[in-house]
Amino acid sequence: MIRKLLASFVVVAGVATAPPAFAQDDTVNVLYAGSLVNLMERSVGPAFEKATGQHFRGYAAGSNKIANEIKGKLRRGDVFISASPKVNTSLMGEANGDHVTWYVNFAESPLMIGYDPQSKFAADFKNKRWDQVLQEPGIRIGRTDPKLDPKGAFTVEMMTKAAELYHQPDLVEKTLGAAENPAQVLPEETLVGRLQSGQLDAGFFYSTETSDLKIPAIQPAPELQAKASYTLTILSDAPNRAGASSFVDFLLSAQGRALLKQHGVDVIKPTVTGNVQAMPPSVQAVIDAAQ
Repeated sequence: MIRKLLASFVVVAGVATAPPAFAQDDTVNVLYAGSLVNLMERSVGPAFEKATGQHFRGYAAGSNKIANEIKGKLRRGDVFISASPKVNTSLMGEANGDHVTWYVNFAESPLMIGYDPQSKFAADFKNKRWDQVLQEPGIRIGRTDPKLDPKGAFTVEMMTKAAELYHQPDLVEKTLGAAENPAQVLPEETLVGRLQSGQLDAGFFYSTETSDLKIPAIQPAPELQAKASYTLTILSDAPNRAGASSFVDFLLSAQGRALLKQHGVDVIKPTVTGNVQAMPPSVQAVIDAAQ
């Protein structure tokens, strides 16, 4: 009888001291394009935590850089937000590791030329065509690596089109120099900070960055338009799939879309590419509701 009582006590004690179900890790790791730093860290992340009680942990870098880290097994995450659908394609299929099986296009943001209002070149941006100002001696221009970030590739593409539009064959050479010019090419997540601190006179940014942070900016002619096409997906090996679904549901919800608009992002009708059957039902439901 005493042994049975002791055994019962041990069982009850074990139940009493076992960690509750909600004590397991509820952190959602979101890998996202560096142009969304302010939006994610100051707005979406905190709002998601408040709405769900889950923890947001973000990592920002150029979209291609993140994709390379995923493929090289250097970084794991639950959700991946890219600035270009092409980046997702590089992670799809058996040859690419099957890291992505589907993705959703949910927002856009055109490429702009932003400048420091305290720069000695600021007045010129108001009085001259932007490409002329970028050719002035001594101007410090910032941009991202075209190999690691879609924005960097869009920058080179836009300047190449501008050279033709404005009949200036040497425009790219005069403004950008080499594609990987070390005097200009900087990590995407540091570009805004360098402009705001006076280290740069001008740079290439998406409208979400210039609008969000009140950076004076010029939008190039319609013929030169280039823009980020933001996508999101839940990575195939996401450690926290339930949390990932919760985050995607939140970002695509009416509240999440309102936050995107507040930060200068052009919200579009969500469209899915890839294996729709692999999507969590809750994500499909929130997409249907946004149609």
